[in-house]
Amino acid sequence: MADLSARTAAEELAQSVVDIIGAAVRSVILHGSLAAGGFRPGRSDIDVLVVADGALSDPQIDAMVCRVGRTPLGTAAGIDLHVVTADVASVPTRTPPLELHVGRYERSSIGVEVERGVIAAPDLPTELSMARADGHALRGTRPHDVIAPVPTAWINERGRHWLATWRSRIGDAEHGALMVLTACRIWRFALEGVHCAKGQAARWALDRDPSLSAVRQALHQYESDPAAPIDGDGIAHVLDSVLRETSRGAVNTHS
Repeated sequence: MADLSARTAAEELAQSVVDIIGAAVRSVILHGSLAAGGFRPGRSDIDVLVVADGALSDPQIDAMVCRVGRTPLGTAAGIDLHVVTADVASVPTRTPPLELHVGRYERSSIGVEVERGVIAAPDLPTELSMARADGHALRGTRPHDVIAPVPTAWINERGRHWLATWRSRIGDAEHGALMVLTACRIWRFALEGVHCAKGQAARWALDRDPSLSAVRQALHQYESDPAAPIDGDGIAHVLDSVLRETSRGAVNTHS
């Protein structure tokens, strides 16, 4: 399979985490498209959530950042790694603390992004929810045993925050496809309580509203032609549509 080398990279990263943190590792969870399906070679990242007993030391953080930067990617486009304490994972809050985030984005102008000791991370509940829903443990305890359910209202609230933020950035050609496809994921979760891959979310959105041409363009760019354009007015139409749909409240209200 095309994602085998990415899986190997994920396994290598998981072992590096254990080597650095040692017995304090509660779980190393692979989630996202590589775990749940929809992985696109050269386009998808390796998504990893680490749950640890207690805070990381500065030398451990430095070592983790170094390993993420040096880990061979295989067919993946990058790595998105989050580290949280077991207490945070077992009792989620609306804006929980985050030990570490390292993002390595080979095809983006961002390059490498590092966040250490974040006091309040409002996007973390969504990360926890996705890891619990579709993740599996590469090392340690299974996701459902270390991550408690996250209220859907928190996830929907944060999704609408990003929709409104992106509405003012529709001229950002580099991130147009990401905005559109993630908007589709936000939409589906708000209505059905389902986390899914970008491609799956796009097809779901087109089934609901075939007039969303920017979704079709973003899907084509993501799956076939990275240079394919996406119409700015079409992006605005998608964001407006999803903002309107999600304002009506989620159909699925379970946690």
